[in-house]
Amino acid sequence: MNQALQFIKNYDRFLVVAHVSPDGDAISSTLAVGWLLRKWNKSFVMVNENLVPSRLDFMEGVSDIHICEQHPDEGPLSFDAVICVDCADYERIGSVTGWIQSHVPILNIDHHPTNNRYGEVALIREDAAATAEILFDLFEHGGIVLDVEAATILYTGLLTDTGGFRYSNTTPHVMETASKLLQVGVQGNEIADRLLERMSYAQMLLIKRSLARLEFTDDRKIAWLYVTPEDMLETGALNEDLEGIVNYPRNVEGVQVGFLLKVNESGRIKVSLRSSSQVNVAKVAQHFGGGGHIRAAGCTLTVPLEQAIEAIIEQVKEQL
Repeated sequence: MNQALQFIKNYDRFLVVAHVSPDGDAISSTLAVGWLLRKWNKSFVMVNENLVPSRLDFMEGVSDIHICEQHPDEGPLSFDAVICVDCADYERIGSVTGWIQSHVPILNIDHHPTNNRYGEVALIREDAAATAEILFDLFEHGGIVLDVEAATILYTGLLTDTGGFRYSNTTPHVMETASKLLQVGVQGNEIADRLLERMSYAQMLLIKRSLARLEFTDDRKIAWLYVTPEDMLETGALNEDLEGIVNYPRNVEGVQVGFLLKVNESGRIKVSLRSSSQVNVAKVAQHFGGGGHIRAAGCTLTVPLEQAIEAIIEQVKEQL
């Protein structure tokens, strides 16, 4: 933590980036670092390859995050240092790598067990439920007093990566952290309602379609469903509307692993995996070049859909 804080103090101009297809923790961590840099009068640019999910736009500073896919011709920019948050390996920041000069030092802050510890300074806590939790501890360690804006940002990352404090990564420290953030003035019930209860009409249509394809292995320990490009087009759904669909197969009684396959127009298949208790799905994802956590992971395959399903099932059975 001392090295991470000193890294930030040593430089003046920063690029702050998280993983592609950002989730709540990725965006919260980006904004939290931005909040600290602003507080310390540093110059910085926050960027992500993909659009920020609209459900996260209530957080202060979201509109300041530059979207790389909207500026595809941007070349290397002049920064003193880069801070990567919630990103298990450098390549996961996507095309933003084209913005970064090769000699620029990197601070890597993350909680994924599959993190390969890139960068000059790597603050990695595999026991943390979210990168936002690590940042809270970092701020507390540095004597940095949070305001409601920063507390709301950090609480959002904590809430989303613990599934509303329901997942097995919800430790006593997570609850202590949440309590401290609520004491600052965070409106926890409003955030939970927005992120865990509401859904768009397009998302409901997408769930309806995908559940009609829900399938199981004979022993009903593995379940899966899939979404096609036509589904996305005809329902008007965005990538953010896929959030949570993978939990439907996993939540069926007796199912140990549920997975969702999202077929892209290019034929690439993005696979999201969730485990109940027995299987380390990070190992399944790593077999295909992906990664993640023991209970939640992902990977990408470039084979036909049926072949992808068979390959995932085979690897899950090995873990079982």
